[in-house]
Amino acid sequence: MLGYSTHREVAVWVQTTQPADVQVRYRPEGATIDFEVAEVVRADGDSWLTAHVVRFGREPGTRYAYDVLLDGEGVARPYPTVFQTQTLWQWRTDPPEFTIAFGSCAYVNAPPFDRPGNGYGGDYQIYQPIAAQQPDAMLWLGDNVYLREVDWWSERGIDYRYSHTRALSEMQPLLAATHHFATWDDHEFGPNNSDRSYVLKGETLDAFKRYWANPTYGLPETPGVFGHFEWGDVEFFLLDNRYHRSPSDAPRTPDKTMLGDAQEQWLIDALTASRAPFKVVVSGGQVLSRFQLFENWATFPHARQRLLDAIDARGIEGVLFLSGDRHHGELIRIDRPGRYPLFDFTSSPLTAGASSARFEQENPDRVPGTFVTQRHFGTLSLSGPRTDRVMELNAYDVDGGLLWSHTIRARDLRNGDE
Repeated sequence: MLGYSTHREVAVWVQTTQPADVQVRYRPEGATIDFEVAEVVRADGDSWLTAHVVRFGREPGTRYAYDVLLDGEGVARPYPTVFQTQTLWQWRTDPPEFTIAFGSCAYVNAPPFDRPGNGYGGDYQIYQPIAAQQPDAMLWLGDNVYLREVDWWSERGIDYRYSHTRALSEMQPLLAATHHFATWDDHEFGPNNSDRSYVLKGETLDAFKRYWANPTYGLPETPGVFGHFEWGDVEFFLLDNRYHRSPSDAPRTPDKTMLGDAQEQWLIDALTASRAPFKVVVSGGQVLSRFQLFENWATFPHARQRLLDAIDARGIEGVLFLSGDRHHGELIRIDRPGRYPLFDFTSSPLTAGASSARFEQENPDRVPGTFVTQRHFGTLSLSGPRTDRVMELNAYDVDGGLLWSHTIRARDLRNGDE
């Protein structure tokens, strides 16, 4: 699996079936020059047979064909294996056009350990049309792995579930040729609806770091999976809505927190410092839904209002949200007097069971035509000159058919003159 990519550095994630020395060899796509070979990284029992191979010093804006070597021998793959470095456009050209795919709630059946009845997962072919879009990156919004009752009380169980999910054959071409970033929600953090009280959260955090290759995780003094990355001229802010989260049934007082004080302050400061035309805030649960249902931010009203008030008070422009969790999809728009509208694009599920969203079928804040009650995925596509960037939001079904499309211009997410 490809992890993060910067202008000159990329990460490649590998899991082996037995201890091995892992390397990656690569050369510019289409070139006939000799391969360069990255340093050896050992995959063994200490790393649960995973390895993160990081290579620095590549040319910006270049696509590289690569192979994985185990103990010096190449491992043939029946699909393209290509990584890319990001374009160095700053102070030189307009930003590049690019596409980010995303989704949430990826369930892979395991009959011996699943609940009785029909399998909850299905339509695994969804990963083929995602790969066919040739997105520059894939963003996993949470519930990317579903820990079961037999998994979540042991470190080995947690690791087994990650390995089982990651080995899905339909997923492999997408993993190998698209860069991946992720945050989590409850199902890979711990039991259903789990929070900061979960006693193995340190173990699930370690597992997340082993199986994903994000550029950063948390802050030096604040653990978690939250972080930040850039692609082109867009900045993405990945939230951790679990590690520091108050219990859902805790009293709805100002002290009830979704992110914890340190992460909340980091988010507001990072958004304030950003100069990106689009600032995409990624949350496992819906942020803008008005319905106080399940684990929406609306069930943490003080935390939700603090975030929205801070965006207003600091005059932060260009913010929109991506969310998962709900097993249905929609685009929510909140109009604010004297301010630009806020959007929340919910995409869920990928392969888990879909929901009719019966409690909020008549959502007055939903952009008409964007309600989806089937498995699907989303994309964000950026185009246009630096002074007039355009983001196209799309939702696709499991076979790659377009369900809906909506366009937002960067200038539409600016505040008017005061």
